[in-house]
Amino acid sequence: MTTTAPRLGSAPARLLVLVATLLGALLAGAAPASAHAALTGSDPKDGAVVATAPEEVNLTFSEQVAMGTDSIRVLDPAGRRADTGEIRNLCSGSVIRYGVALRAGLPDGTYTVAWQAVSADSHPVAGAFTFSIGAPSQTSVSLPDRAPGGGLVGTLYGIARYLSYAGFAVLVGGGAFVLACWPRGASMRPVQQTVARSWLVLTAATLAMLLLRSPYTGSGELADAFDLAGLKAVLETKTGAALTSRLLLLGAAALFVAVLFGAYARRTDPKEKKDLAFGLGLGGTVIAAGIAGTWALAEHASTGLQPGIAMPVDILHLLAVAAWLGGLAVLLVALYRAPSVERSAVERFSKVAFGSVVVLAATGLYQSWRQVGSWSALTGTRYGQLLLVKIGLMAVLIGIAWVSRRWTQRLADPASREEAPGKNQGPEAQDPQDLHGAPDAEDTEHPGGAREGKDPGGVGGPTGVTDPVRAAQLARQQAAIAVARRKQERDADPERSGLRRSVLTEAAVAVVLLAVTTVLTSTEPGRTEEETGRGTTAAGPAAVPDRPVDIRLPFDTGGVDGKGVVRLSLDPGRTGANALHLFVERPNGKPLDVPEVKVALTLEAKDVGPLPVAPDRIQTGHWSASGVQIPMPGEWKIQVTVRTSEIDQTTIDKNVKIG
Repeated sequence: MTTTAPRLGSAPARLLVLVATLLGALLAGAAPASAHAALTGSDPKDGAVVATAPEEVNLTFSEQVAMGTDSIRVLDPAGRRADTGEIRNLCSGSVIRYGVALRAGLPDGTYTVAWQAVSADSHPVAGAFTFSIGAPSQTSVSLPDRAPGGGLVGTLYGIARYLSYAGFAVLVGGGAFVLACWPRGASMRPVQQTVARSWLVLTAATLAMLLLRSPYTGSGELADAFDLAGLKAVLETKTGAALTSRLLLLGAAALFVAVLFGAYARRTDPKEKKDLAFGLGLGGTVIAAGIAGTWALAEHASTGLQPGIAMPVDILHLLAVAAWLGGLAVLLVALYRAPSVERSAVERFSKVAFGSVVVLAATGLYQSWRQVGSWSALTGTRYGQLLLVKIGLMAVLIGIAWVSRRWTQRLADPASREEAPGKNQGPEAQDPQDLHGAPDAEDTEHPGGAREGKDPGGVGGPTGVTDPVRAAQLARQQAAIAVARRKQERDADPERSGLRRSVLTEAAVAVVLLAVTTVLTSTEPGRTEEETGRGTTAAGPAAVPDRPVDIRLPFDTGGVDGKGVVRLSLDPGRTGANALHLFVERPNGKPLDVPEVKVALTLEAKDVGPLPVAPDRIQTGHWSASGVQIPMPGEWKIQVTVRTSEIDQTTIDKNVKIG
């Protein structure tokens, strides 16, 4: 008889269509709101030229951040510290602002402001900008190229994050699988080893994250992982408290594992076993929810829109992931390493997995709405693109899970066995209630009716051979035959083989899905990225709230001193009145004195303009105009005409997006 793979039917397609429809409805009506710290303004502004040195530098953020003693550094053109190093908290109501005082008597030139902080969702953020006193100058400041949370420490921290998610999933899902689906599995050594090792992985990963937290959000140097002062500072943060709480809860989880695979596995009285299972289920649920809460309280769910709703939803999401993927991992181990798995256990897990998928769909839609907020952020930001990859992997995983469910249904159908009277009736086929990993060796007979290791003639070694060398050789041959026969009998049932293959494929996809989820949790939400104008689909330099639009335009008029660069700043780069600053420089960066500069703005999509701007000469190479009106948002063409002599001039232009 030829066995074909089960048909998928139309139910998965209907489920995916429903999920897509709900996702579209949520994203279409989503309103923007901050959820990840970003710099939204500064005083002085990026690129600004001030006549006299300010007393301090202030930074404004989109949400609360944690600032250290060295979080804001102001460096003079020579790279020396120009600030006093004292961070001032200037927050008032919903305005999140921090500042640092400057030293007195600062000379003219270009100053660099480098800042680094920790967002309320536990991820490090950093950036830099410049402003000038008197006039711009060359600067020798060199900032590190490493992104915050990057380098070797960032890689190790990311690995620890992944292992912590994986360990949590297998620990919680494995315990749930044993209690809810397969009580006999509590006495199976492969299952015990899998769940116990997941506890060790989660504990080790949590300790690693606690040690790496200080260099991850600070210096980036691995040696600082053992700095006691840095560790003390971490313990005082929200993330440090969450990691410490997780370690305490893992102590309770160790007790749960010990009772599950000890007292519970040894219970023989049905009533006692049922009572103990109820207690373990209740206690295990509390512990699992508590561990999941350590993520919800310290990461994306704890800040931004509706945190009171988002944190419980995040806990439910993590528990559903663990029940499905962690149970799947233990089922896979049982199918390949345990002597047998009851068919009823697989059917019960199938129902648990289906319920988990429903919870994941509902909670995932809500989380997507919070973190993405619009279709443009879904397709035009890194977070949105990773989310699309995760959704695709989830769809694949649901499809494979559906195949596994159909294999299970075929196993439960006795007609599939009665159709093939000539089928190999090995030990698996003889027991319709078990899904065997492999039959016992002592039950496998060798050719001639002899069992492995038996002497049919009662003389000497195997098969009556008295020569020890020959007997050992025959024993090895018989062992090889026994292994081959066990494999043949194990694979004789295509339904069971199909289930093993589909579960293995499902687990492989789950590993990739977990990796994408880990990266997603450390990525800036798409909604915030789009709000700050850093989406990947923006055409040209995008305007940022309270931040000027800065462009550079090389030019060549063809005459003497005809080559140079125009630096133009439009502040605040939004509709309404703007201040325009224009700097004309030689190729070596020194100011270039030119007879005339003219500016025009055109919005070609609306047939607006050109709107002429006649800047005034402030000093050599510096031109300025105030009250430049931008009547409407859009992609504006900025044209600059530079005249370097009576006859030599050129016009250069660039498109910028102005909000």
